[in-house]
Amino acid sequence: MTNPNANLGSRVPAGGITDPEQVLDLFLGWAADAGFDLYSAQEEALLELMADRHVVLDTPTGSGKSLVALGLHFRGLCEGRTSFYTSPIKALASEKFFSLCSDFGADNVGMLTGDASVNRDAPIICCTAEVLSNMALRQGAALDAPYVVMDEFHFYDDRERGVAWQVPLLLLEKTQFLLMSATLGNTAVIEAYLQERTGVEVSHVHSEDRPVPLEYEYRETPLTPEILTQELVKYRDIVAEYRKRRSQWEKQRHPDVFV
Repeated sequence: MTNPNANLGSRVPAGGITDPEQVLDLFLGWAADAGFDLYSAQEEALLELMADRHVVLDTPTGSGKSLVALGLHFRGLCEGRTSFYTSPIKALASEKFFSLCSDFGADNVGMLTGDASVNRDAPIICCTAEVLSNMALRQGAALDAPYVVMDEFHFYDDRERGVAWQVPLLLLEKTQFLLMSATLGNTAVIEAYLQERTGVEVSHVHSEDRPVPLEYEYRETPLTPEILTQELVKYRDIVAEYRKRRSQWEKQRHPDVFV
């Protein structure tokens, strides 16, 4: 009997597989065992990825974009190929590194942030957008990056840092991209260029459904300097306690990383 608590990496068959339909069946089986009920946008995005198309995933925060990214990483692992996850900041790359270690096993995940290099030859690499951009500039289409997940893709339009999101699309002609954001505008021009550049169709998966609703609160109490100071002190203490517990948890969960 399959253990529903087993991590996703344990679902990769010995010797690997390359049939996208089999890969998708294995992934959906793991998701069902783990208790995930996929939303329609997630299902559509996964189907498009397994059909070898680029995907622009434009859905609200909390709609499960990370689960779609797991599907692409899982495909790469099944095929014995490398996949990248990029983020705008080192802290997010580090957080995703530990999350993917839990999902796929520490041996299958590495991290490159400029400041840190952990298991750099792993089949799944977490890095900042600038790291992948620099790798693309050095190696071009020869870079071994069959699959790339670019999180917070709206940074493409950032005047200062947008180039780090643009360079991989310009130079990695053999890469399949999953471009994700909850705050995208019109990406038609980008999609048209990416399709022309790579010869691969681009699917735009959009949804406005918000599974995790936003909550608003209105107060009539004036925000005096004293109240503001009290709230900031409470927030500081909460953050400090969270970081302390997170550090302890990470060391216990991944002792092989903290040696």
